[in-house]
Order: sequence, then C-alpha cells, then structure tokens
Amino acid sequence: MRVAVAQTEPRLGEKERNLEACLARLEEAAREGAELLVLPECAIPGYMFGSAEEALPLAEEIPGPSTEVLERECRALGMHAVCGLLEREGDALRNAAVLIGPGGLIGTYRKTHLPFLGVDRFVVPGDELPVYETPLGRIGIEICYDLRFPEVTRPLALRGADVIAHPTNFPLAARPQTEFITRARAAENRVYLLTANRIGKERWGEFCGWSQIVEPHGGRLAEAGPHEEALLVADIDLERARDKDFVIPGEYELYLFEHRRPDLYGAVVEETVRT
Repeated sequence: MRVAVAQTEPRLGEKERNLEACLARLEEAAREGAELLVLPECAIPGYMFGSAEEALPLAEEIPGPSTEVLERECRALGMHAVCGLLEREGDALRNAAVLIGPGGLIGTYRKTHLPFLGVDRFVVPGDELPVYETPLGRIGIEICYDLRFPEVTRPLALRGADVIAHPTNFPLAARPQTEFITRARAAENRVYLLTANRIGKERWGEFCGWSQIVEPHGGRLAEAGPHEEALLVADIDLERARDKDFVIPGEYELYLFEHRRPDLYGAVVEETVRT
C-alpha cells in the first residue's frame, strides 16, 4: 500500500483557503498513487486562537460542511484521508481528526491529551482510543501531544492498529522530539507512524515541520524539512506491522507483545504522586 503525509501551512481563520489546500494535497497524493493521506492537526481552521469565542465560529459539527467536501473528494479519488479540524458540540470545542474514505466518514478521533497551548486551552478532551477497520488495514489516530504519552500508542497497537495517523502542530520547541519520539513509538509497537506536521507562524507560535513516515523498526521512509510545504509518499507492507516477533528458533527469540508483563505495570494507571 502506498501512503502519503502532507506538510502544509494553514492560515489562522481562513477555512476556505485551508480546505482548498487540503483538497489540492489529496489530488496530488492520488496522482502519486497513494491510498491514504494524513494532513496536519487543525489543518482547516488553524490553531493559535486566543479564546474559545474566537475559535467557535471556525468549528463545525461532524459531519459538517468541511467533512462533506472531503467526503466528495475522497469518493471521487478513491482515497482515504485523515484531516485535523475543530469540532463544535453546542458551546463545547474539541480538537478532532476525521478519517474519511471513498464510502464517507469512517470515524472521528478527539484529542485526549491537551497542552496549555493555542486552541487546546479551550477544548474538551476526548475519552476514547478507537482503532478503525478499513479496506486498507486497521488505522489508529493520535493528535500532536498525544504522542508524548506511550500509554496512547500501546493500546492502539494492542487493539490491532497497523498504521497510526498522527496529525500534529509541533512547535519549534518540539523539534528535538521529532528526532526520537516518532521512531521510538513506531519501533516499540511495531507499527507504521505517519506524522503530518505544519510549518510557518501563527501569532506567537512557530512550527517546526519535519513531517515523516516511520516504519515498524523505527526507520524513516520519508521526511520533510523545517520550512517548506511538502508531500511525502512511501510504500508500506502491513504484514511487517502485524509481525511483532523477532525469531531465530533456539538462538534469538523476542516476542514483543507475548513477553509483556501487565502484572507489573499497575503504576502506569495509578494516580500521580506529586512531591
């Protein structure tokens, strides 16, 4: 299967312009033979909002106008896409990413871990870590800061995810983490990780780029630079993500999931003790 990651430069509040940019990347990915495209976090509304009141008019219900446009395009191109946007539920905001295929909307993931940054200061966290069965394989989604928590990626892998789509708005301060966290999460769970970051500046925020496609051993199949918009494309083999073992019988045997010791991991979900 061929997959793609788009590194774009959304403009704050310019929904129509940003949506057109997403559609252009979908068309480009289709021309390259990709079946799945991952776009950045908040790719449609932008991210660095100063208040909930400012962000709410740029949010929408799901399904809604933007997802309907993306559905039409995915149907026409025979593509799957993951795209970040703001979801509105009454007066509540959610930082969300939708998974859309040729048959329409497949699912919506709401960001579960929220930094005190940009629009995340005003959104309600999600409370589910779904894995979506698709004709392409099993797809999990994380958004930006979620990747900092190994407790997010592991359950997705345990539930069978082959591919983790990771729309993000990594700021400049996160640049060092793009060197190792992406590779570590892919390697420790034996999954493909598709990180779609953005570039440019919004108000007081500047973003670091370095979008990438990482394979299950932690190697990068493709990566972008820090300043330019880009489309990354790579061929992946889902069987590599489904094989969690390293085995030379009698000599070298590692069973990544079978060797887990859940009885020892209770502290992971215990209440944090602050000193």
